Amino acid sequence: MDQVRRAVAPTVLAVAKDGQHRFRKVPKDEVTLVAGLGVEGDAHAGVTVQHRSRVTVDPTQPNLRQVHLLASEFLDEARRAGFAVGPGDMGENVLTFGVDLLGLPTGTLLRIGPAAVVRLTGLRNPCAQINGFRSGLLKLAVGRDDSGDVVRRAGVMAVVVDGGTVRPGDRIVLELPEAPHRRLECV
Repeated sequence: MDQVRRAVAPTVLAVAKDGQHRFRKVPKDEVTLVAGLGVEGDAHAGVTVQHRSRVTVDPTQPNLRQVHLLASEFLDEARRAGFAVGPGDMGENVLTFGVDLLGLPTGTLLRIGPAAVVRLTGLRNPCAQINGFRSGLLKLAVGRDDSGDVVRRAGVMAVVVDGGTVRPGDRIVLELPEAPHRRLECV
């Protein structure tokens, strides 16, 4: 069932975090973004990579996945396909409405609420954990387009440029990087 939305501009619908490394995150009334680190109190916050699979490869690599943003439209589609999903269930920190996150170029700035700014670094690479959460959901999160190219739809990753508190209802303002634009790739 799609949520009724009155937003006329890109908006934050929900925020979530979790201090432990679990697939889902816990919805909150607000989260605090910290410049150069990520979501305060979230297991994935840090200057260097925090995702366990990436830590085993090279724990010194920069953390390009400080904040996970997901379009609420993906959750709407998943619900129409019969999956029970809600805010935080896909591991996202910020659930958006009215932003074509997947169509934005690398380096796009999102000004969220009165102070926070994040810079898009790339796509989330959906993994088998999604099927562990809801069997069959991975097929919706990753597929192929008409040309046979892989299409990843489970959100985008960002780093925090300017910190601030983010709440549901906050407006989102986009600022594209200078051309030429580079499409988002997995990080």
